[in-house]
Amino acid sequence: MEMIINIVVQVIGGIIGGNGAGAALKNLSLGTLGNTIAGAIGGAGGGQILQTLIPMLGGGAGLDIGALVGQAVGGGVSGGILTIIAGVVKNVMAGKKPA
Repeated sequence: MEMIINIVVQVIGGIIGGNGAGAALKNLSLGTLGNTIAGAIGGAGGGQILQTLIPMLGGGAGLDIGALVGQAVGGGVSGGILTIIAGVVKNVMAGKKPA
């Protein structure tokens, strides 16, 4: 059950991070839906990688608020990074100069 909660927190953090990155870097934005999808994928993937590298983020026994905050931040950063990468790739494929 804790693993599902961790993934949900990572995905929500990734969605927030992806949309935040899209709003901050308008030339790399994928649109609301694209930012949301890229952020969710980045949040879940990056959050799982961080959880593997930093086992304390897993939370151990019970739901630890520090672990949940770590999952949310890790997911948000990962979601934002993947959204930016996807925006750069989209611009390169469209023939625009990278930002």
